[in-house]
Amino acid sequence: MKNIRTDLAIEAREMYSEDKKVEIPGVKVDRKEEKNYTVTRIEIFDEKGREIMGKEKGIYVTIESNILTFDDDESRTEVINVLLEELSKILGNDKNKKTLIIGLGNWNITSDALGPKTVSRVLVTRHLFKTYNKEYDDDLSEVSALSPGVMGITGIETSETVKALVDMIKPDRVIAVDALASRKLERVNSTIQISTAGISPGAGIGNIRKALNEEYLKVPVIAIGVPTVVDAATLTSDVIDMTLDNLINESKKGKEFYNMLKSLKQEEKYNLIKDILEPYNKNVIVTPKDIDEIIDNLSVIISEALNKCLHPGIN
Repeated sequence: MKNIRTDLAIEAREMYSEDKKVEIPGVKVDRKEEKNYTVTRIEIFDEKGREIMGKEKGIYVTIESNILTFDDDESRTEVINVLLEELSKILGNDKNKKTLIIGLGNWNITSDALGPKTVSRVLVTRHLFKTYNKEYDDDLSEVSALSPGVMGITGIETSETVKALVDMIKPDRVIAVDALASRKLERVNSTIQISTAGISPGAGIGNIRKALNEEYLKVPVIAIGVPTVVDAATLTSDVIDMTLDNLINESKKGKEFYNMLKSLKQEEKYNLIKDILEPYNKNVIVTPKDIDEIIDNLSVIISEALNKCLHPGIN
């Protein structure tokens, strides 16, 4: 299961269930389905669940919606409100808490620019609190934000930059926004994950750096991410599945053979395709062609939800 690249807890759970047909021990799952979206809350609460899932202990909330990529006001507002509701459950409504928002990723690569774009739209207020020597405000909370870049640009580990900043300004919590990777094409740009377990910068493309979590930063870390890429092996596996579904539906002969191919486990198909692609260096990372507009829209959704959650005076 761990051979398939995914940053989503919901997909790690699905891969285990595909093999075992049972729920994972040490993991609690709640699911809510509405007309335009589905919210799945997964809590990993012991070491058994952590080991099986390959994810750290904590809460993982996944919002899935086909209207996430819609750029009309009605769809955007609906998704913002859903995200706001889930963020409020995790962040609470304590206006005295100081928040540092980190936009992870490379602003020069569109599919990895979700973090920096979101940070550019966040309402920062720390300078106002310092200027007017305020500890509390009815409408605003103290928020600071930074896009630290990636090591290829700065020469500095992102975790080192964030750690130094946390030690200096002493926030009560850190919110990290980043682009993720999915194992399913259908979830790319149509899923938001909120996690209380922190995040590993670069994990989405297999370039894992030191994790940003409470153990390292000494403050709670909430991660918000959207899968913006899949690798070529995942994409190929999905295309094969769609082709087999079509052949099964249309063929009068050979259905048993097609069903046999369809019955292969996801990991078996993935590893088979990956083994074929990698000798030719073809297991590339894939993202949709309209990623520019999608990232822009997603950054608006996440920043607006954060602004409303952290600043109760905003309407």
